Amino acid sequence: MNLITFKSISICNEINLNKIASHFGITTKFEWEDFLKLDATHLKGVLKEPESKYVNIFAFGCLVFVNLQHHEMMDILNYLAAIEPRLKSAHFDFSDDYMLEVREESELIESDAHFTNESMITTEYGHYQMDIVCIVLAKSVALEKIESDIEILLDEIELVIEAMQTGQLSVSDEKIARISARILNFKYNTISSIMILDKPDVTWNNKKAEDLYGSMSHMFELDERYNKVQMKSETLMDIVQVFTTFTQHKKANKLEMMIIILIIIEIVISLIDFFHLNPFSPI
Repeated sequence: MNLITFKSISICNEINLNKIASHFGITTKFEWEDFLKLDATHLKGVLKEPESKYVNIFAFGCLVFVNLQHHEMMDILNYLAAIEPRLKSAHFDFSDDYMLEVREESELIESDAHFTNESMITTEYGHYQMDIVCIVLAKSVALEKIESDIEILLDEIELVIEAMQTGQLSVSDEKIARISARILNFKYNTISSIMILDKPDVTWNNKKAEDLYGSMSHMFELDERYNKVQMKSETLMDIVQVFTTFTQHKKANKLEMMIIILIIIEIVISLIDFFHLNPFSPI
């Protein structure tokens, strides 16, 4: 029996893979859909015992550690932070654990041949399985961070709505712009960066890989969670549009009032000048 452990974490929105790869002498140019694998060969200068251990780094800010202890993960993160500053002060607030257990045919009971959102048991070991598990875990934990961020933004919006109900709303253009940017950032991260709707390259020429990816995506509810994030983003944009319309209306009213006040002041000044120049003129 062979037990493989995975630990995925989401740190930031973007990691420069090419910068890290260059440091380790890897000349491949990485695109958004690629991930960088640092295996025992690359980690021998970082870990005391790097054999059978590696880390996959994804451009959308996630890392998946394989067969690594916590202190080894921190050693890798501290080392990488000197190369990629966005990895500094890394934390494990958004993380997930998984196990892949490879058994012999004779060890496997029929009821064991399955996987859950915590582990997989199989008799067939292939590199595609490792890649699929890492990709799904990375996407899942990245979505978890986005889900948390969007809930925080919803709470902020709720406070503004409550103020609006009492007629005390005062939202600046800058704040509306910041909120809009954060919402658009959620959309960009889920569609362009994390690429929830895209299948990994390994699935195109491997039917087993395609089936495994589909099953794991369903198990981790990637599509459903993606749709919820999209719906919440659309709702937030609708609310921001209401705020924008409301504040523009308030500004228009203020401008009209200022114009009226200026007209009145001009009339008063004109009357004062008239009576000053003609003190004995009848009214």
